[in-house]
Amino acid sequence: MIRNIRRRVIPSSLVENLGLRAPLENIYVARGVKNSAELDLGLEDLAPPSTLMGAKEAACELADAIAGNFKILIVGDFDADGATGTALAIQALKSFGAANVDYIVPNRFDFGYGLTPEIVDLARKKNPKLIVTVDNGISSVDGVTSARNNNINVIITDHHLPGLVLPPANVIVNPNQLGCNFISKNLAGVGVIFYVMLALRAELRERQWFITKNIKEPNLAVFLDLVALGTIADVVSLDYNNRILVEGGLRRIRQGKASPGVASLINISCRDFEEIVSSDLGFALGPRLNAAGRLDDMSLGIECLLSSDSSHAKTLAIQLDKLNRERRNLQEEMTAVAEEAVRKIEIESKEQVTSGIVIYDCSLHEGIIGIVAGRIKEKFHQPTFVFADSGTNSLKGSGRSIAGVHIRDVLELMASRNDGLITKFGGHAMAAGLTLYKKDLGKFRESFQMTVEELTKTSGTENYIESDGEFNPDWFDLSNVRSIQMGGPWGQGFPAPVFDGCFKVLSSRVIGDRHLKLNLVFSDCSHSFDAIAFNIDRNILYSDTIEEVEIVYRLEINSYRRRESIQAVIEQISIVD
Repeated sequence: MIRNIRRRVIPSSLVENLGLRAPLENIYVARGVKNSAELDLGLEDLAPPSTLMGAKEAACELADAIAGNFKILIVGDFDADGATGTALAIQALKSFGAANVDYIVPNRFDFGYGLTPEIVDLARKKNPKLIVTVDNGISSVDGVTSARNNNINVIITDHHLPGLVLPPANVIVNPNQLGCNFISKNLAGVGVIFYVMLALRAELRERQWFITKNIKEPNLAVFLDLVALGTIADVVSLDYNNRILVEGGLRRIRQGKASPGVASLINISCRDFEEIVSSDLGFALGPRLNAAGRLDDMSLGIECLLSSDSSHAKTLAIQLDKLNRERRNLQEEMTAVAEEAVRKIEIESKEQVTSGIVIYDCSLHEGIIGIVAGRIKEKFHQPTFVFADSGTNSLKGSGRSIAGVHIRDVLELMASRNDGLITKFGGHAMAAGLTLYKKDLGKFRESFQMTVEELTKTSGTENYIESDGEFNPDWFDLSNVRSIQMGGPWGQGFPAPVFDGCFKVLSSRVIGDRHLKLNLVFSDCSHSFDAIAFNIDRNILYSDTIEEVEIVYRLEINSYRRRESIQAVIEQISIVD
């Protein structure tokens, strides 16, 4: 589906001169940067932990547990955000002198999501005095109740949107809870637990813990590589505070200070430490870490991140890489099944799906449905839910949305109108998950499509791709492209620069039956360069004569045999007649 191109507006009259070369200055201004101070991503500008509601109380609870040598059990989520957050919590607590710390990340297929009563039963076998959730728990009313009934204190650290009823935890730390005035509502789960550890260090310092126990006060900046990885992998919005956290992590990695676990993931991904950027975290490291939680057991990923031995970390990274290759193969198969299901719906209805897509197939793997939903959403530009079997009579669903449709609000509205339809749900504006009874799938599809149609009529959606405009041939040099690539950090809410334009085609060839390799030249014939388009329409792929194309693309530096060249990665392509 070819999307309209909309160029970003550059409100130059509203900002000061940032003192940067074109086009980087225009790129920043178009993303809302108003002054040069917003480009100073020093750690000293982080929002203080004291402003995060519940952080002080959580710190006191944890400090008491450490002083009393009580068993602290971390219960993490099974994705990259949860894994990095769990690893951070374990390592930080041990660096503070906590001698009795453990973790569990229950298998998603056996225990589901969050701190469920079943997970509490599992946790009780480890005899904890205190449970700390990471990246989950805000909707775990029954699980927290079960823990408290068994004399286990609970600290919830989460960033997902709260429901109408909060769990009866001893402390809740969540920037999105009612009454929290923390400036960054976009913290990932790993960001929340990092802030709790900052607050805990301050509390222990105040109690003179480090002096009395002769412990060197830890530098928590050593965990920023984990914070950066989890933040980018969870695709949270990169507001100013998150950009500081991510840039801090990237800076440490470029300086050769990555932890053995993160370093092993970089090596297995064949990335350059000195040139590492946020997209490497999102598209290379994150998927390898996530593969463990999707197909197997996230404990494998956590143990890799916890490893202090480079050789052991490398062994675990190799296993994660193997799982990721299996995940990719399975993903391709499932996406093909899902696309065929959509085409079948369109054939039967004799029209395009325009009000939400709901797909279920018994062959779909529960661990991959979120990725598949994302692929279908991108291809058809519709809010999408993909379901897989989760037990005999129930389905697990994962949804992805488009701009203008807050998918968790959709579920909230559906649940209020259809009592008992949705068993459990949670999520964000762009992603959500739920469970329902298999018998209710048809009713869910009808209600989902009706609700999406209703909301899109009032809010409106537009199928477009944003561009930073044409790339001037005068800017076409390695130093300029490197400054763009190393700028940012780029990510959700602060997107990597993309450009659009028409180019003459000097040559083209098909790679791997699905990708198109091009050699293009600017209309003034000033510069030629290579470009690659992945997974594109077969009508373009096998066109005999392509003389000119209109593309939306991002620029990167390709290094081959120590020779660097500029390459365009095409995000959308159409043939110019």
